[in-house]
Amino acid sequence: MKNLSIILIFFILVFLTQGCLLFHSVSYKVELDGTTSGTATVLVEDIRSDAMNSKELDSDKKNLFEFMLESDDFITLMEDEGQYITSRELFNNDGTLSGKATFTFDNITKVEGIIYEEPFYFLTINPEDSILETNGEVIVSKDYKRIIWDDTFKTLKFKMFSEDFEGKSLTGMLQFYENE
Repeated sequence: MKNLSIILIFFILVFLTQGCLLFHSVSYKVELDGTTSGTATVLVEDIRSDAMNSKELDSDKKNLFEFMLESDDFITLMEDEGQYITSRELFNNDGTLSGKATFTFDNITKVEGIIYEEPFYFLTINPEDSILETNGEVIVSKDYKRIIWDDTFKTLKFKMFSEDFEGKSLTGMLQFYENE
């Protein structure tokens, strides 16, 4: 029992001492080239770190700039998830760091779990999540929110709020980005 407690404390400490990359919002533009296949472009706006020390910040920088932006291992990981990345970039967006990735998919569920049930596409999210924009119809219930598009749509768009930064001590990642 004592060993189990020590292991549990170790894992909690490891989890609590690692920084995390956060972003203000994420947008999706899904271009269908079939019923359930196509290309998705994802835009993540205002990327920041909640690192509490330089070690955590270095880890976040490495994850963002070396792994996500440059690594073939990231491409392989995403392929294993059914997302075949065709481009990825980071850029200065009005003084904050944003990122954009484009990927193809053979199964629409690989795009945030969008479901196709003839004649509708729908995305179901938690009721507390915020939908900022969409070209679909939003249905709200006490148990979920759902965006619905009928199958005449060939482009599905939605933008979700991710993180409120007000009052939080976060580090903007633009200052570490070297645009080559």
